[in-house]
Amino acid sequence: MAGTEVVLTGLGEVAVRRAEVPEPAPRGVVVRTEAAGVAFAEVQMRRGKYPAQPAFPFVPGYDLVGEVVAVGSQSSWRVGQRVAAMPRSGAWAEHVALRDRDLVEVPADIDAAEAVALVLNGVTARQLLRRAGVRRGHSVLVHGVGGGVGVLLAQLAAADGIRVLGTASAHRHEDLDGLGAELIDHRTQDVAAEVIARAPGGVDAVFDPLGPPSLPTSWRLLAPGGVLVSYGSSATLDQPGPWWRPYVAIARLMAGWELRRLLGRTGGRRARLYYVQAGERSRADLTELLRVVASGRLRPLIAERLPLHEAERALDLHLSGEKTGRIVLVPSADGTGNPKR
Repeated sequence: MAGTEVVLTGLGEVAVRRAEVPEPAPRGVVVRTEAAGVAFAEVQMRRGKYPAQPAFPFVPGYDLVGEVVAVGSQSSWRVGQRVAAMPRSGAWAEHVALRDRDLVEVPADIDAAEAVALVLNGVTARQLLRRAGVRRGHSVLVHGVGGGVGVLLAQLAAADGIRVLGTASAHRHEDLDGLGAELIDHRTQDVAAEVIARAPGGVDAVFDPLGPPSLPTSWRLLAPGGVLVSYGSSATLDQPGPWWRPYVAIARLMAGWELRRLLGRTGGRRARLYYVQAGERSRADLTELLRVVASGRLRPLIAERLPLHEAERALDLHLSGEKTGRIVLVPSADGTGNPKR
């Protein structure tokens, strides 16, 4: 039996091909994918700009939700169970082999697209808040509040009694209404001036996925004792040079601020890096997020559901910034995936 998978074959090159269904490892399973997420990570991978990405050609896809259809001889899972995983790559396929230890059970009554929106994006949002150490009564600035992470970060923070300021293009504001964020149009408004006007003493945390062009301004918007959390470099996607160049620039900025902090010159302000990693902590966070969604207290925002064979379009759509929330790939119900010939 064969299924469909999406392959990045080279810089900017996306192919759809048939692939044999894999065999499970002894302590592993094979999952039939119900939904796979599209994140900025895959946009970067397509350009060869993601940190330590696999060599071309490879199947991308950071996260998925699906049904177990085969188990290894020593697996603790059963055929028919519904699971989520964050393999970092390989999820853009109809059938994916995964390790037992990487799986989280997904309740049957949660929509697959909403569930997959929690895997990479939701876990990142929850851990960003934990990294910052913000609490009820604090204020935060979320750059890119209309993205997959930002939508969930704003809701989680607001639910914890935290005031949220968020940047988003004006065309996204209607979709973001009701999420608990005070919106700033970064295209037509001066973000720094707006933040200072609304929070004259500064904010207690800034969550910045933009990278070196944005970080110095984010730092200046912190209140005494505040924390800047850097978790990406999306603003440098089109800049020439190797993938690691913007991250070296981020590390230099962070080192400079940390030295000043140690010398007592930052008013207690600090800067931290964050990078999501699969592991026991992330699986526990995902389990809790699934419970919160099931209770109706958290609403993943699905921007678009596209067939797996339209992955290239999904990448273009993500990069365009036209949509709000998470773009999701859904393999066809008949299992063919309609691959390009």
